[in-house]
Amino acid sequence: MISLTHAFGFSAEPFAQDVPTEKLFSIPGLQAFLDRFDYAVRIGAATVITGDVGTGKSTSLRAATARLHPTQYLMVTLVASSGSVLDFLKGLALSLGAPEVSSSTTKLIRDIRQLLSTVTAKKQQPIIIIDEAHLLRLELLAQLHALTQLPYDQSTLAPIILSGQNILVDRLLFHTSRPFASRIIGRTLLQGLKRDDMYSYLSHHLSIVGGNSDLFTDDAVTAIHQSSGGLLRRANALAKGALLAAASDQVPTVTAEHVRLASTEIF
Repeated sequence: MISLTHAFGFSAEPFAQDVPTEKLFSIPGLQAFLDRFDYAVRIGAATVITGDVGTGKSTSLRAATARLHPTQYLMVTLVASSGSVLDFLKGLALSLGAPEVSSSTTKLIRDIRQLLSTVTAKKQQPIIIIDEAHLLRLELLAQLHALTQLPYDQSTLAPIILSGQNILVDRLLFHTSRPFASRIIGRTLLQGLKRDDMYSYLSHHLSIVGGNSDLFTDDAVTAIHQSSGGLLRRANALAKGALLAAASDQVPTVTAEHVRLASTEIF
């Protein structure tokens, strides 16, 4: 079996998913999202981050939450589905530590508010993060604001962060979604990297594992950029596959042909 660490003298596997947050590449749009995230948390509002699959939404959420101390903040992270409103509310209540859950939507909303209030009373700020939020049903988006909004809009119990594919914006534009959408203070759109950014991205990841920045030829960088469409997840897969192809050829640099070979192996 080919070992990239042995073939190229890396200190660890390159282009890993578990890169420490302090070593994350600052993709375009990340700082803007961090600023909006911080503001939403500070005032108890909502913010949205969208982008195609593999543009870095999950990484951006990880970067945002890693800066918050767990004794001061309670992260409640849910992965959305196309399930019913009742299913979502049950999942949220259980994530907040409910000993049992009701089968009544009205009671669940009341219980969730009480659970959020209990967290706040312990001098912690709850933050609700919903990933894959484009899957949420419209009837749930129509009620989402009711989970954290106190009567007469006097205050909110927790900020809500939505992350999802670009269709999420379209769903928030529905008339029924306006009660929640009107509480969104900003939205971040992540896009694929440009060619120069892709070169910096690849070089950054190579430097993390002690690799040379010129390991990928210019043509290889261009091929990765074009084949991935600038999407980080696909670029990672192409880069690792191309490195394996180069190691198999026992050559010191990755060429566009190695990237082409890698592209036949991934979806």
